[in-house]
Amino acid sequence: MTEALPIARTCPFDPPAELRDRKAVSRLRFADGTLGWMVTTHTESRKVLSDPRFSHRGEIVRSPIRPATQPSAPGSFLFMDPPEHTRYRKLLTGQFTVRRMRMLEPRIEQITKELLDAMTPPTDLVRAFALPLPSRVICELLGVPYTDHEFFEQNSHQMVDPAINADIRDAAGDALFGYLYELVQGKRAAPADDVLSGLVDDLDDMELTGIAIMLLFAGHETTANMLGLGTFALLQHPDQLAKLHDDVDGAVEELLRYLSVVQYEVNRTALEDVELGGEVIRKGETVLVSIPAANRDKFERPDELDVTRSTAGHLAFGHGVHQCLGQQLARIEMRVGFSALFTRFPGMRLAVNPTDVPLNVERGIYGVASLPVTW
Repeated sequence: MTEALPIARTCPFDPPAELRDRKAVSRLRFADGTLGWMVTTHTESRKVLSDPRFSHRGEIVRSPIRPATQPSAPGSFLFMDPPEHTRYRKLLTGQFTVRRMRMLEPRIEQITKELLDAMTPPTDLVRAFALPLPSRVICELLGVPYTDHEFFEQNSHQMVDPAINADIRDAAGDALFGYLYELVQGKRAAPADDVLSGLVDDLDDMELTGIAIMLLFAGHETTANMLGLGTFALLQHPDQLAKLHDDVDGAVEELLRYLSVVQYEVNRTALEDVELGGEVIRKGETVLVSIPAANRDKFERPDELDVTRSTAGHLAFGHGVHQCLGQQLARIEMRVGFSALFTRFPGMRLAVNPTDVPLNVERGIYGVASLPVTW
């Protein structure tokens, strides 16, 4: 039985050992006191994420770190099942094509160069680079003014921080919704060349605002944590950093597998009794898929960072119908970001003791709160 999350880590890059020293499917107590299950192996995780008998509807899925279910708001397709999910997903897939993401690469390179040009040692790499790079990119893609980035970054963090009072979390969500609702109305009145404007003919204002919240949050939070934590990991593994430029794409995939920053919110609730890993998941019980544990399960020497390994099948972007919509954009941002950062500053090093780097352990998206570096 796991009584509560988060569980203390002994290494900033490894999932807690307790998650690995147990059966593939074991008991977990959720934040509201009910009992559910935790899955820690790759095979069983893929089953949960691809089986339509497991639902991701917000009103029935429990969280290990928040004490309440959350009804799915209009447009919040991440917390819906087909066919509702399918309708939104098809509309957005047309906005996030591989071709369109590749066309963004020159602009991503330009933003990266501007951020690196502005950096002087010592600096907090999170504030100077890891956060503003994906934040600026998603703002331009969606049509959100980057001048308001401090407002939406702060409110995005507060919305999902379990350590913050629930009233403050709700107020942050309301503030972000109000801001984006007004923005969406502006797009409808005067469409531009951005994703939100491209959807105004297919969705109403409430739906489009719900989508905007999810895309704005997911589009900067996960990649920012990967850039920050990934830099920390590479600085602590100089042998692997030395191989980065030989195959940047492969290195990005290995960092995704090795770090697996999405740690707590990959949950599904059984719509009927389901046999899984020798256990029976009863109808109405919620299952947490531990992506960090699953990504350390099927690979040889899984606890080693090896940027030359084959990482085919890793679950860092999920699996099944809810697999990350923006994964190609995230890959481009990381490939460009890591390559440019260590080309420009090959002598970069931590400016503090590694044990003094603060970690966002309690959040659903794991990473470094700051990363003091110098060169």
